[in-house]
Amino acid sequence: MKNIFVSIGLVLTCIAYGQWYEGVWQLEDLNHKKVMDQVVLAMIQDDYLLMNARNQNHEFLYTWGGPIQITKNKLKILVDFNSKNPKEVGKTKYFDIDINENTISLINENERLTWSFKSNHKDELTGNKVFTGREKDGEMSRTTPGDRRTLKMLTGNHFQWVAFNSATGEFSGTGGGTYTAIDGAYTEKIEFFSRDNSRVGAVLTFNYQIMDDDWHHKGKSSKGEPLYEIWSTYEKYVKP
Repeated sequence: MKNIFVSIGLVLTCIAYGQWYEGVWQLEDLNHKKVMDQVVLAMIQDDYLLMNARNQNHEFLYTWGGPIQITKNKLKILVDFNSKNPKEVGKTKYFDIDINENTISLINENERLTWSFKSNHKDELTGNKVFTGREKDGEMSRTTPGDRRTLKMLTGNHFQWVAFNSATGEFSGTGGGTYTAIDGAYTEKIEFFSRDNSRVGAVLTFNYQIMDDDWHHKGKSSKGEPLYEIWSTYEKYVKP
C-alpha cells in the first residue's frame, strides 16, 4: 500500500510541473480488453501527440495526432492529421485522465484506453522538428513549412515522421521506430513505414550537427542514396 501512495505521489508531483506525460506510452487495454494483435504507441513531446499503430508483422495500420493541452485530469487534442479518418482533421478530442499505480487511462464517451509507460529518455535531439531543407545536385534547397509540412518527433529513444496537410486533411506518409544519438552519430531502426513495408528492419546511420538550432544530418536513405537534410524546431514555424 505504501508503494502505491509513493507512485501516485510521484506522478502528482510531476503533473504539477506539467511534464509527466512526455515520452512514449504503449496501449495495453482498449475498452477493458487486452490489446494483443497490435502495437499501438502514443508519443508525446512539447505538447504534441503522435499516435501510431502496426500489427505484429510490423505492417502499418494508422496514425493520427496534433497539439494537446492537459489541465488537471483533462486532455484536449486538436487533430492535425488522421490517416484513417481525415474527416477528423481540425476537430478536437476530449478525454478524462485516470491515473493508477503503473498506468494511465484516457476516457471519453466512446472508449477507454489504458497505457503503460515505456520511456522518457532525452538527448540533444529530443523534440519536435519540421523539415526545412534538402541538398540536391550539390545545392541546399530550403523550404518554409506551412499547412503542408513534414513533422518528425524524437522522444524516449523513439522517432516518427509524418507528412500531412492540416488544411486539407491530406495524409502523405509516415515512418518510425527507435533511434540513438551519440557523439554526432544518429542511428535509427525502422519499425514501420506506410509507403513500403519492405524497409522495416533497416538500420540507417547518419552524421549530425546542431547549427543555429537546426538539425543537419548526412548519410544514406533507406534506398541507399546520399541524403543531406535539415530539420528545424517545429514550434519556430508552426503555431498551435
